[in-house]
Amino acid sequence: MDIFSSIETLPHTHSITIKRLKALEIHTLFDLLNYFPTRYENYSIISPISQLQDGETVTIRGVIEDFKNVYTRRITIQKAIISDTGGKIEAVWYNQPFLSRALRKGLEISVSGPITRFLHTFSIEPKEYEIIVPGKTPIHTGRIVPIYSGKKNLTSRTLRDKIWNMLTTLSENGILAGVTEPFPSDIFAFNSLMDIHKAYMAIHFPATPHDADLARARFAFEEMFTIQLSSTLIKREWKKEKVGLPFTLDETRMKKIATCIAGLPFELTQAQKRSIDETLEDLKKNHPMNRFLQGDVGSGKTVVAAIGAYASFLNGYKSIIMAPTEILAQQHFQTLSQMFEKTKVKVGLQTGSIKMVSPKKKNTSLFDEFDIVVGTQALISEKMKLDSVGLVVIDEQHRFGVAQRSALKEKGVNPHLLTMTATPIPRTVALTIYGELDLSVIDEMPKGRTPIKTYVVPQKKRYDAYIWIKKKIRTEHTQVFIICPLIEESEHETLKSVKAAEKEYDHLKTDVFKDYTLGLLHGKMKPKEKEEIMKQFKNKTIDILVSTSVVEVGIDIPNASIMIIEGAQRFGMAQLHQLRGRVGRGSVQSYCLLFTDATEQTTTERLIFFAKHINGMELSEYDMKLRGPGQLYGLQQHGYTYLKVASFFDYPLIDKTKRAVTYFLDRYRLTEFPELQRKMEKFRIEQV
Repeated sequence: MDIFSSIETLPHTHSITIKRLKALEIHTLFDLLNYFPTRYENYSIISPISQLQDGETVTIRGVIEDFKNVYTRRITIQKAIISDTGGKIEAVWYNQPFLSRALRKGLEISVSGPITRFLHTFSIEPKEYEIIVPGKTPIHTGRIVPIYSGKKNLTSRTLRDKIWNMLTTLSENGILAGVTEPFPSDIFAFNSLMDIHKAYMAIHFPATPHDADLARARFAFEEMFTIQLSSTLIKREWKKEKVGLPFTLDETRMKKIATCIAGLPFELTQAQKRSIDETLEDLKKNHPMNRFLQGDVGSGKTVVAAIGAYASFLNGYKSIIMAPTEILAQQHFQTLSQMFEKTKVKVGLQTGSIKMVSPKKKNTSLFDEFDIVVGTQALISEKMKLDSVGLVVIDEQHRFGVAQRSALKEKGVNPHLLTMTATPIPRTVALTIYGELDLSVIDEMPKGRTPIKTYVVPQKKRYDAYIWIKKKIRTEHTQVFIICPLIEESEHETLKSVKAAEKEYDHLKTDVFKDYTLGLLHGKMKPKEKEEIMKQFKNKTIDILVSTSVVEVGIDIPNASIMIIEGAQRFGMAQLHQLRGRVGRGSVQSYCLLFTDATEQTTTERLIFFAKHINGMELSEYDMKLRGPGQLYGLQQHGYTYLKVASFFDYPLIDKTKRAVTYFLDRYRLTEFPELQRKMEKFRIEQV
């Protein structure tokens, strides 16, 4: 057995446990070694029973004098009398009748938990216990105990047992067989990193809290270093490539671009102008553009993409604009068609349900008829020639991976790439996780936009809100979004209170807004049904659209000025921000009402903060602090690698690892460090 052996070689492990480990993506012993604790409990204070104090958390060791199950109507109580040389104490568990099979009279036991006092009698409610076996090191009590994420029915107790046995089996004189230091010795020493063998032991079974901190700092450095090294290498490789179709933006073409911009029915913000300039500068270069355009909801990113596509058109090339959903693709198609209606640029659309090329014209490609083709990511897998494509724009896909680039190269094209997102990400963070991309930020909103007023509406004020909405529809002819978290009622106990779109639609139509026209939209509807509903809503034949979060991105209904979000506490801040952005698209005052029945203080505070702030960057910073290490505003739902130890909020670490990467690449070659190379390859595979 070595560190890279299959998890199935783990001794004394049931097949069900193996199956559960694999469900956590733990396929080798090395994967198990890198399944780190999320936190620790300090049970290192070992106290004689005679010296216990009320309220303290301790470990006591003694002999079981008696054990019994006490049955009541609703629960079972397990009671054990434990004694040591100085006294006795009662240990109390709840609803664990199986303990009677393990804990018998006469066994020596160690239990850890809080001490409570009633009158003159102490008791302990064990959080952990273990039977003391001579010569066997306690791992659940009497020490700093690791707590692991309890997923896939794997308890922390089981994971501790398996990881401890693996560590002791593979370790000899403090060295873990098969584990090697990935870093050069000078980087290792300069950054004061804990030795990797000690770090693995300390992160799982630290002797002191300080040891745990040192171990986590070591692995956080390794994690952030790997991310930054990967991004830097990709960027260097990208800069070496030659663009498939070189652009020429001479004075004549730049004048045409300026004329196109001047003909727009609105004035560009300074941030839009800056982003366009950065994009056009990239298009002039011999290597492919790889730019990341970040802008808040409604900030005007599509205009930047459109100008890039116009530059492609002026060079005689085609452009692809890919969106994550059909609805967003149709929205982009409509926006671009309006922008270019007075030019010679032809805009086409292709989705799963729409194909604009006539089937009667055999062997006709979209690019034979159109200069800009809008669709979903399936476009690049279509059997069409892409050798005339000079620019690819990806909206809300975030990272255009190796696989997609390869698909384009196989079709004989290496185009410029522009990636767009409305997910607000702090600049320092964006430069870290998108280190291979050049960053543009639109940090202004178009002129004439009136800030959206947001209110948290508790259950008791719901009826008043409905009266106010009816008045707004009646007197101002506004339209309303009502967003629900689920499509249909769930049988799961914790979700029964969630407003389901179909049920809410029936209730509102029958009982609340019976004098108004309602529509229903959700992801399980057929594309043609969705398109028809959105067409009716846009044409103002529907007053109120009840929907799931399928409208989160890309729906543009200028007349809609009220957004109601049901069960607002169940949405992340990224989704709330995206949903709010569906209104406030014009100069009319718009409103976002957060309906909630939540009473928890932290949840209420989060919603109140959201209601008071409309700037996406401010929300992302707040959400980052609130969620803590590893979880970043909106990124989990977009498929990003979850940080095990490091934090994107740890700016000193980001700076330190960035300097370390520069130092490494100036002095070493990655091939000299097989373990680091292996980590890099694994990381890149995860990013595809």
